[in-house]
Amino acid sequence: MKGDGALAEKLAADFLQRNGLRLIESNFRCRMGEIDLILQDGGTLVFAEVRLRSNMRFGGAAASITAAKQAKISCAARIYLQQHRIDAPCRFDAVLLDSLDAKRIEWIKNAFEGA
Repeated sequence: MKGDGALAEKLAADFLQRNGLRLIESNFRCRMGEIDLILQDGGTLVFAEVRLRSNMRFGGAAASITAAKQAKISCAARIYLQQHRIDAPCRFDAVLLDSLDAKRIEWIKNAFEGA
């Protein structure tokens, strides 16, 4: 799945860039967690979680972004903002895939609120 996850993130990054966002960083890691993609959308910084789920048995890709996962992403985002001394509007998006097919990407802007 590691290889598929990297491919899903590449597909998502390409998709978001085609939709006008500018990629700043991929796979930001810190002690609190990881952020798959960090992008610029106009004056807004976007922290994007990419989820690939081909098995719908447990609710699919969207259901896999649990409250605990959201909290980790939010903490990692705060650390990123502090480390880079950024004071800008932010949002948390989700890019969902049920296969490695760019035509089947679902992009949810403001998928959840950051803390």
